[in-house]
Amino acid sequence: MKKIAIIILSIVFVACSQQGEKSGKKKPREVKKYSIGQFYENVNIYGGSFSPDETKLLVTSNETGIYNAFALPVDGSASTQLTKSTEESVFGISYFPEDERILYSSDKGGNEISHIYMLDAEYNVTELTPAENAKTGFMGWTRDKKGFFFGSNERDPKFFDLYEMDIANFKSKLIYQNNEGLDVGAISKDKNFLSLTKSITTNNNDMYIYNVSTGETKHISEHEGDASYSPQFFDLAGEHLYFLTNEGAEFQYLMSYKLETGEKKKVWETKWNIWYAYNSYNEKYRVMGVNEDARTAIYLFDLESGQQIDLPQFEDGGVTSVSISKSEKLMRMTVGSSTSPNNIYIYNFETKELKRLTNTLNPEINPDDLVAGKVVRFKSFDGTEIPAVYYEPLIASPNAKVPALVWVHGGPGGQSRLSYFALIQYLVNHGYAILAVNNRGSSGYGKTFFKMDDRNHGEGDLKDCIAGKDFLASTAVIDTDKIGIIGGSYGGYMVMAALTFAPEEFDVGVNIFGVTNWLRTLKSIPPYWESFREALYAEMGDPTTADSVRLYNISPVFHAQNVTKPLMVLQGANDPRVLQVESDEIVAAVKANNVAVEYVLFDDEGHGFRKKENEIKGYGQVKDFLDKYLKGK
Repeated sequence: MKKIAIIILSIVFVACSQQGEKSGKKKPREVKKYSIGQFYENVNIYGGSFSPDETKLLVTSNETGIYNAFALPVDGSASTQLTKSTEESVFGISYFPEDERILYSSDKGGNEISHIYMLDAEYNVTELTPAENAKTGFMGWTRDKKGFFFGSNERDPKFFDLYEMDIANFKSKLIYQNNEGLDVGAISKDKNFLSLTKSITTNNNDMYIYNVSTGETKHISEHEGDASYSPQFFDLAGEHLYFLTNEGAEFQYLMSYKLETGEKKKVWETKWNIWYAYNSYNEKYRVMGVNEDARTAIYLFDLESGQQIDLPQFEDGGVTSVSISKSEKLMRMTVGSSTSPNNIYIYNFETKELKRLTNTLNPEINPDDLVAGKVVRFKSFDGTEIPAVYYEPLIASPNAKVPALVWVHGGPGGQSRLSYFALIQYLVNHGYAILAVNNRGSSGYGKTFFKMDDRNHGEGDLKDCIAGKDFLASTAVIDTDKIGIIGGSYGGYMVMAALTFAPEEFDVGVNIFGVTNWLRTLKSIPPYWESFREALYAEMGDPTTADSVRLYNISPVFHAQNVTKPLMVLQGANDPRVLQVESDEIVAAVKANNVAVEYVLFDDEGHGFRKKENEIKGYGQVKDFLDKYLKGK
C-alpha cells in the first residue's frame, strides 16, 4: 500500500523516462527569463467526467486563480465555468447519470474536511453532506443510476462508514458500519459485496470480502511476509474481484478472486508497479496505469480479443490518464510532460479522430526555453542505487557553472515523477540546477526499496540526499560551493534534518510545510487517520512508547542550535498534518542562532497551495531567497 502520511497533494514532483546525456555534452545557450507570474499564468486542469449525452466533460481548473468546476465541450469549443468560488477551492466529481447536475467537493481553507455539494442546472448549490466536522468522500454511482456511495466519519470521527444516497430525495442510508478500522475498496455492481482492507504496516495489509446481505466478513489474503493488497473493481457479472498485490514479488500485479470458489488467478503483470486497473462501463476495454520509472504508462486492452490497443502518440508528452465514456465510443486522454502542463484530448474509437481540447501553457512562454527532466541514478553511501531526476539549466557549462538544489519529495514514500511543476521550471529557467532525489523509501522501485527507510528517517534517507551532491559534482557544470536543499512536507523535514544533523553539507534550506517535531506530529494526526495510525507508528515509531527517544533524536526542532545556514520556511495556517506551531517553533529556534531566516505564513492555505496568488507570492520569495543566500553567496 502507498504511504500517505505527510504528503503534499498539490505538488507533484517531476521525472523523465529516459537516461539523460552527460550534461557537458550539450551546447549551452541563453534563454529568455520568465517571471513567477508568467509561470503561474499556466492553467492546471484535470479530471474529465463525461456528461450523460457525452458532449461535455466535467473538469477542474485553476484558470480563475482558484480551483473551480468547468464544462469542457468535446467538440473543442470554449469551456463554461460552472462554479464561481473565489474563496474555497472546488473540485469537480461527476455529472449525474441522467442529467447535467454535477457533484463537487470542497473544504474550508485547506482544512481537508471535505463535503459533497450538488450544483443544479440553475446554478443553485445544495450541500449534501452538511455535518460540520465530518469528512466525506465520493465512492461512485450505483449501477441502477438511482444514487451514489460515499464514505463519512460522521458517526465516529476515527472511522469511515459507507453510505448510499438516494438522488430522488437526497436521503442516505448506512451500508457498512466500520467499527474495526477497515477501509472500503471496491463495491460490487449489485451492491451485495464490498472489498475491505486492513492496514498492518505501511508495507503490509490484509484484504476481506464483506457480504452486505449476511454481514459476513471473509479474509481472503492469507500470506507470509510483507504483501500489499489493493482492491480495484468487481466485474459486471459479480463473479470476480480484481485486485493489485505484490505478494511474492517486488512489484504489484493484477489478480482476480472468484467469489464463489475462492480461486485466485494472476491476470497481468509487468516489471513495474501497476498503479490502478479498471474496466470500461460495459467491459469492452480494460485500462491499466503503470508506474514505469517515474512516468505513467497507460495500457489499454480489448477484453473480447485480449489484444492491446495502441494509444495515439504525442510529441509534447505522454498519456498520463484516460477515461472511457459509457457508450465506449469516446476516450478522454490527459497528456503532459515535465515541460508541459497537462492537456486534455478526446479520442473517438470509431472514427480514430483525435481532438485537442485545451492549451494550458502560457503562450508567453516558449517551450524551447524549458528543460525536460532526465532520469539518472547514482550510488549512495552504502552502495544502494538511488534514482533521481535531473534538471540542468540550458545556460550551464563547465565555463558557466550554476548553483544547484537537491529536491526532496513528500511522503514518506512519495516519488519525484514525470509531470509539470511550475516552480521547478521557474528556478531552472533562472539558472538553478535541480536534482529531485528518490531516496530510499520512495515508491515505485519495488517493496524492498520502499521499506528501506522504516525506522531510519533522518539517517539513510538523508545520506542519500547528501550523496546526490556527488552526482551534481560529476556533471562538471555545478558550482559545488553553492548547493542547497529544498522540499515539502516530508521533504521539508529532510531539509531541516540536513540543516540540523549535517549542518555543513548544504548552503541553504527551503522548508515547505515540513515536519520538525515528530513527537507532536504523530500524536496530533487527524482522527480520520485512525485506520492507518498503527501502520504509521510501525514505520515511524510510536510516540507514546520508548520509540519516543528515537523520535526526539530525529526531530530537528530539538537540535536547532546546530543550524548555521540560511533557512526559509513556508507554512499554511490551516494545515491539519503539519501544524503551524511546528514552523513557528523552528523559525524562532533558528533565529536564536543569529542565522538568517525568512518565514512566509499563509492564513488561507492548508497542507499545500491551492491559490495561484499564494503560489506566486510564496514561490517568488523562494527565488529571491535563493538569489540572495545561494546564488549570491
